[in-house]
Amino acid sequence: MTSQTSTTTPAGGGTTAPGRRARWNKVPEVTVYFWVIKVLCTTVGETAADLLNEKAGLGLTGVSLLMSALLAAVLVVQFRTRTYRAGVYWLAVALISIVGTLVSDNLTDNMGVALETTTTVFSIALVIVFAAWYRTERTLSIHHVDTTRREAFYWLAVLFTFALGTSAGDLVAERMDLGYWVSAVLFAAAIAAVAVARFALGLSAVTSFWIAYVLTRPLGASVGDYLSQPAGDGGLGLGTVVISVLFLAVILGLVVFLIVTRKDVTGERPAQQTV
Repeated sequence: MTSQTSTTTPAGGGTTAPGRRARWNKVPEVTVYFWVIKVLCTTVGETAADLLNEKAGLGLTGVSLLMSALLAAVLVVQFRTRTYRAGVYWLAVALISIVGTLVSDNLTDNMGVALETTTTVFSIALVIVFAAWYRTERTLSIHHVDTTRREAFYWLAVLFTFALGTSAGDLVAERMDLGYWVSAVLFAAAIAAVAVARFALGLSAVTSFWIAYVLTRPLGASVGDYLSQPAGDGGLGLGTVVISVLFLAVILGLVVFLIVTRKDVTGERPAQQTV
């Protein structure tokens, strides 16, 4: 790729000064909308995976192959976009939530791997991704996902957070026999503790973000299971179809709102800015 001097028009209006190239962050600004949609996507990831596996007759392997292919196609589109596009981005998150759930479920249900083992393995894998990301880029901030390599690290980290959250959530809710709603309260309290550590104790923004990102996965999964699973299993018995459709509708409404208002769009930065 060759560099050139140009004047570009930022998404918010105006022009980029001559002599620099615009670099656009490929992920949204972290706002309340971000966290609400993220939790909703994790819930859909849990209920939709169960729905396709149990009621669509595809089986765990068939669902895994189908969702992985869809995710790959959407990620190709995501990587080819020059800037953050709310519709593409959140579709990728929803699909990666389902795939992350299926990765964990395949290991535990099809291969008989213990939840303690999958939780440990995914934790190690996530640490390795973060270590490689930081070693090459010197930052783990999502405010600087503005190159192909950084975006690749970002989506790989997101995949492992979903897989880890699925295993950890199942471990707490099922193996420790706490039940779905108690698990949801437990993970919500853990997220609140992270917020306190961030704003009262000075925990770094990057560290607190990624811890909260991991914890929102089992929170959403616990909420999804509590709402959808039969009363005999500790749920409300609303069913995976109702919950999946309802939450998808809310996600769609919020994403359309963000597309129109652009409330979660970050601005461009000079190409040489790296930290």
